[in-house]
Amino acid sequence: MCKFVSSSKTSEYTIMKKCAAILRSMRFRTLPLSLAGVVLGLLLAASQCEVSWSLAVTLLLTTVGLQILSNLSNELGDYLRGTDSGDRQGPAYSLQEGALSEKDMRWTIGVMVVFCCLMGCAMTWCSFGTLFSLPALLLLLLGACAIWAAVNYTLGKHPYGYRGLGDIFVFIFFGLVSVGGAYFVVAHQLPWKVLLPAAAIGCFSVGVLNVNNIRDMKSDAGTRVTVPLKIGEHNARIYQTCLIVVGWLLLIGFAAMGSHVWYNWLFMLTLPLYIVHLRGVWRLSGKLLDAMLPLLVMSTFVLSLLMGIGFVM
Repeated sequence: MCKFVSSSKTSEYTIMKKCAAILRSMRFRTLPLSLAGVVLGLLLAASQCEVSWSLAVTLLLTTVGLQILSNLSNELGDYLRGTDSGDRQGPAYSLQEGALSEKDMRWTIGVMVVFCCLMGCAMTWCSFGTLFSLPALLLLLLGACAIWAAVNYTLGKHPYGYRGLGDIFVFIFFGLVSVGGAYFVVAHQLPWKVLLPAAAIGCFSVGVLNVNNIRDMKSDAGTRVTVPLKIGEHNARIYQTCLIVVGWLLLIGFAAMGSHVWYNWLFMLTLPLYIVHLRGVWRLSGKLLDAMLPLLVMSTFVLSLLMGIGFVM
C-alpha cells in the first residue's frame, strides 16, 4: 500500500512537471505580438461595423493557438538541429533542459494543430455562417497556410527559417494576414488603406525577429542562415532602425487619412518606447539585447490597442 501511494505521488509529480514544462515552451511572452495585429484589425473593423462576441473570441483563440503552435514547433526544430546549444544567448527551453522528450513535444504539437483547426472552423462559421461559401473556403485555405507556416519555420525537410526567409513570412503572417485578415473576417471587405497599418505591424514584428537573430548570431552561425548573419551585425542594426522608422511612417500616413480628430493619434503616445528600443539596439549586444524583445513586443501591442481604440472612438 505504501509503495502504491509513493508511486502514485511520483506519477502525479512527473505529470505536473511535464505540464509546467509544456506551459513554459508555449512562451506566453510572445502572445502580445501575435495578438497586436489581430486586435488592431478587429478594432479598425469595429469602427465600421458591429462585431459579435463569438467572432471576436474565436478569432483571438485562433491567433493564440497559431502562435503557441509556432513556438512549440520552433523549439522542436531548433532542438533537433542543435541550435539550442549552450552558446545560445536567449532563455533555455524545456527540450534543451530535458524536462520534455521529443515524443512529448510532438504530441503537444499535434494537439495544438487540432485546436487551431477547430478554432479556425469556428471563427469562419461565426463570420460567414457557413464553411462552404467561396470567402469561407478562402479563409480556411489561408488558415491552413498559417498552420503550415507555424510548423515549418524550423521543422520539416526544408525549414524556411533556416534559409533566411523568416523575415518575409513574419511580415506576411504577423502583419498583412494578421491585420488584414482580422479586418476581413469582421467586415467581409478589405479597403486598401488598411494595408498601411498591416504593413507597419509587419515591420515591427520583423523587428522582433531581427533583434532575436542579432542576439543569437554566435549560436546560429553553424546551424542556420539569418539576415544578421548575411549582412553583419552593424547593418542588422541599421535594418532594425529602418523597420521601426518605416513602420511609423506607414502608421502616420494611415492616421492622416482619417477624420483628423485628436483621438486618431493616440498611438503616438508609444513613440518614446520605440526610441528607447532603438537606443538599446544600438548600445547593447549579446544576452543584454534580450531586454529589447519584450519592450518591442509590448510597445507594439499597446500601440495597436491605442490606435484601434482611437478609431473606434
